[in-house]
Amino acid sequence: MFSWLGRTASACLVPVRRYVRMSKDEDAEDALLWSRDIGQHSAGEFSIAVVQANECIEDHSQVETGRNATFVGVYDGHGGPDAARFISDHLFLHLIRLARENGTISEDIIRNAFSSTEDGFLAHVQRTRQLKPLIAAIGSCCLVGVIWKGTLYVANLGDSRAVVGCLSRSNNIIADQLTSDHNASMEEVRHELRSLHPDDSQIVVMKHGVWRIKGIIQVSRSIGDAYLKRPEFTVDSSVPRFRLSEPLRRSVLTAEPSIYTRVLSPQDKFVIFASDGLWEQLTNQEAVEIVYKFPRLGIARRLVRSALDVAAKKREMRYSDLKKLDKGIRRFFHDDITVIVVFIDHELLSAPNTSVPELSVRGFIDVQGVSEFSALNGLSGIGSSAV
Repeated sequence: MFSWLGRTASACLVPVRRYVRMSKDEDAEDALLWSRDIGQHSAGEFSIAVVQANECIEDHSQVETGRNATFVGVYDGHGGPDAARFISDHLFLHLIRLARENGTISEDIIRNAFSSTEDGFLAHVQRTRQLKPLIAAIGSCCLVGVIWKGTLYVANLGDSRAVVGCLSRSNNIIADQLTSDHNASMEEVRHELRSLHPDDSQIVVMKHGVWRIKGIIQVSRSIGDAYLKRPEFTVDSSVPRFRLSEPLRRSVLTAEPSIYTRVLSPQDKFVIFASDGLWEQLTNQEAVEIVYKFPRLGIARRLVRSALDVAAKKREMRYSDLKKLDKGIRRFFHDDITVIVVFIDHELLSAPNTSVPELSVRGFIDVQGVSEFSALNGLSGIGSSAV
């Protein structure tokens, strides 16, 4: 029944072994900024950049491409890098497995890949919490994009964001935000939480001028954060940062992603996938105008630099001064920032048999701040083996 789907899907994501290094920011000599200025995916080009602010970078990201499909992931960790790293290592593999089993890609396939990743990380927490008790308090936002057969699927947990740059009838570039921010600062999120927990007057509280769930965390959806999902993962009360005012009776966070499907039109020129560190500094419209105005080469780095300029000005500094600050100290000025810009070339999108280089590239920053793209050795594509 699904034989034709299987054959079609098998051409989607067929990786080969390839090693590519991201480069340091040569112009600004910012030791904490890395980028890959341009790369090719199944329907165009992409650009990626990352800047570190935390002592240990908590953002992870990846771009996976095949002949007729592209996968993008941005994982903004909190409490530590463990959950973001786990997602980077497992979510795409779950998606490949489920797509191969079902012969297609769909919202349900993506939703199930998220669920499998969440279950896997909670099992990992269960296995390791005796040696590392605070792993129960580590989590990550998760933003994923899949382009397949002319359709863009976007799924997210947390407050990373996907924004499409599309042309209006007057030929102006317009920002179209695809995702919703799952953050307690949003009135609709607070309303949702209060509706789900009518018996809990402390489900969202204002703390130090910021709305937080249980007075602790801002995001309402995530992978991980086990201590806010299952009573058996309660963190020792001697750690004030994660202390609950009363025992957890039921989960206050969820790993159920919001999923958006968009048939790409000729007016859709590019998609910006970025962690909230970018959106804290730039509006959606500012970001798309930068991408539209400047050349593709190095555009993700340009977006990061623009955000850092804004962050510096907020503290009455110049970027030239900000970049001299070391990791850890930088966190007082801005967050880790990951930006992936995916350009849509519709002549490629509308020609599924067009031959483009088959590759599978994973972008990440390790805990030492060494940036690289590494091969997915031995990974099978949908219905096919790696070359």
